[in-house]
Amino acid sequence: MPLSLSRLPGLRITCCSGAGAEVFTERMRLLFVSEYYPPHVGGVEVVFKNLAELLAKAGHECHVITSGLPNTRRYEEINGVRIHRVNVPKKGTRYWFTFLSIPAVIARARQVDLIQTTTFNAAFPAWLASKLLRKKCVITVHEVWGKMWSNLLGMNWLWATLHRFLEKAIVCLPFDRVICVSEYTRRSLEALTGKNQRAEVIYNGIDTDLFTPRQGDDTARKRFKLAKGTFVYLYYGRPGLSKGVEYLVSAVPLISQRIPDSKLVLILTNEPRDRYESIKKLIKDLNIEGKVMLLDPLPRSELPDYIAASDCVVIPSLSEGFGFSAAEACAMEKPVVASNVASLPEVVSGKYVLVEPGNPKAIAEGIEKVYKGETENSQKKIFSWEECASRYLKVYQELAN
Repeated sequence: MPLSLSRLPGLRITCCSGAGAEVFTERMRLLFVSEYYPPHVGGVEVVFKNLAELLAKAGHECHVITSGLPNTRRYEEINGVRIHRVNVPKKGTRYWFTFLSIPAVIARARQVDLIQTTTFNAAFPAWLASKLLRKKCVITVHEVWGKMWSNLLGMNWLWATLHRFLEKAIVCLPFDRVICVSEYTRRSLEALTGKNQRAEVIYNGIDTDLFTPRQGDDTARKRFKLAKGTFVYLYYGRPGLSKGVEYLVSAVPLISQRIPDSKLVLILTNEPRDRYESIKKLIKDLNIEGKVMLLDPLPRSELPDYIAASDCVVIPSLSEGFGFSAAEACAMEKPVVASNVASLPEVVSGKYVLVEPGNPKAIAEGIEKVYKGETENSQKKIFSWEECASRYLKVYQELAN
């Protein structure tokens, strides 16, 4: 979404006569610390990319310290954001970043006014630098799992206990301000810490220029030889532990019985690799290769074509801090089947069906309701990146003052 600079608080904008040049006052120097940043795919990456680029466009100096990825440069500037990448081992990247990024974070933090970080692995080096250098530090909490660590598929008791302990240790650090991406995340944070850590809710934004309502597009269907009358239900994103993709795949035989002419389109990243391979194996074990189309990640600019070409989008998550896929599909006025859990009821709007999480039968029934036109209907919710950036900037300036 184009940024209306005059709507960002704390900026006085004037134009030189005849030149049209903008002059900014109260310019801030900001450091974003995140274990991952694009081209890595994920919700946190989307948030920090949009936030940093909008603030850079508004005239603020924005630096990012993140993990080095294959085929990325140690330093580059993209859309006004100065990106510094730290070399980390390929295996356990996020864990190594916690410690190997400390020298770079401290060095860069000396030159900025404020540090912005996120859960989980980037939080400690950002907080440490802020305390050593007496800089203000803001943390964005995207999701709090708490007791859910023990319930996640494939995680043993010891590993789950360790992650739960580390999560609580991180969110209990005395940051100057805590921002949550949904009311659900704020409530989960308070339940975990037992107190209100000055947390406020700032919803993430959606690119409403990209994810906009459009007529059904047959281009994607024709490319993959999907018959015009086929009922297509779509999932896109990561096959992470909390995403519930295995329950959606397990629902395919039931859906095929209820809607014979139907097909699941899965647009999956191949990370985490073990989860990706387990989904492929499940498809083979269930003998549903003919009912599932597994696609590699698409350029983000092409994703709306596939959403428009589908009959509904499915979000079978066990937990979501915000739920980008749900918000994006709803922004395109596409029917959504989503788990009735976490932030998803808070985010969905338009035509939708909420179902029991982790239940293939419930997912199948929800998709059948969309097929029959038996959805809930509500007023469309708008999530604006401009509003998001304005509220973050207001927090930064309050701390700076």
